[in-house]
Amino acid sequence: MACFLVPAAEAVATSIAKIEVDKKEAAKKTEQETKIPFSTKLSWLRNMLWGGAVLLAFEHVWHGEVVPYFPFLTAASNPADKAEMLHEMATVGVTMAVIITVVWVCMLAVASVFEKRAKEDTSAKA
Repeated sequence: MACFLVPAAEAVATSIAKIEVDKKEAAKKTEQETKIPFSTKLSWLRNMLWGGAVLLAFEHVWHGEVVPYFPFLTAASNPADKAEMLHEMATVGVTMAVIITVVWVCMLAVASVFEKRAKEDTSAKA
């Protein structure tokens, strides 16, 4: 019912963190050809989270669980449904956000391997 709110909340936090990382990287301005900036890597996570949240929100709109009038979530109008909604957020929403984050960490590991290979290639050419 509202599981999309969890990845959306993480996406908001990631968006704010990316802004701060961008500021710090702009201040340093170190040029490294073989290294992907952390702000770029953070934008991967942000984009995955926002994409997942939008798709989940669309699915909930499609099934009539999200409506264009207050209280927007149909489960929020009934106290018994609120407990079910919070349980879904705590189980499904958190699980989805964690899975997206784990996939991102795996992407970072793969990117690190490619960065090391690129660095070795540039060292060998020199």
